[in-house]
Amino acid sequence: MKISELASATDVGVPTLKYYLREGVLHAGEVRSRTQASYDDSHVERVRLVRALTGVGGLSIAAVRRVLEVIEDPGVGPTDVMAAAAASLYEPEPAPAEGRNSAARELVDDLGWHIYPDDPALTALDEAWSACSDAGIGLDAARMRRYATSMHDVAETDVSSVPADPAGAVRQVVLGTVLVDPVLLSLRRLAQQDVAVRAGAISPPPTA
Repeated sequence: MKISELASATDVGVPTLKYYLREGVLHAGEVRSRTQASYDDSHVERVRLVRALTGVGGLSIAAVRRVLEVIEDPGVGPTDVMAAAAASLYEPEPAPAEGRNSAARELVDDLGWHIYPDDPALTALDEAWSACSDAGIGLDAARMRRYATSMHDVAETDVSSVPADPAGAVRQVVLGTVLVDPVLLSLRRLAQQDVAVRAGAISPPPTA
């Protein structure tokens, strides 16, 4: 198909498709002439994936590129799948300075979790936790432990669904993390409403 037909099949404008091509998140089509290339179903699938990652997942194009590199890397072994997949979702940052006080590190150590010392999620958690404190939202150690315990249950569900083959595992971990996060957030909102209704904090919804 021509690029105009690819645009029609994916509901994505030609200028955006050309941008994806320039940024390397959409593979080149088969060259037909000096000014034309042909595209197929693999391009349709890739465009939809990029749209899901940038739209629902909220990733930048740079992050999408890193995600795709991990998904397509045949050298990623089974033992490196989780770390490589998770790291691809974060913007590159310098490693934490030696001896830096980290509430996140203290929390995971106290919980007995096996976490790599340079995992970027530790820095992300420290920053988010600090922002809550700055905003006057008290997240003390006890409350964070309850949150962490609940998230560990979610993680067990996540990991139990990861396929055995490395390529499939990377894809599942990366896409599952990005695209399931909004599902979990929505479930949290709904659960908050149910808990509030049961506690009498808000009125129950009208019955049919």
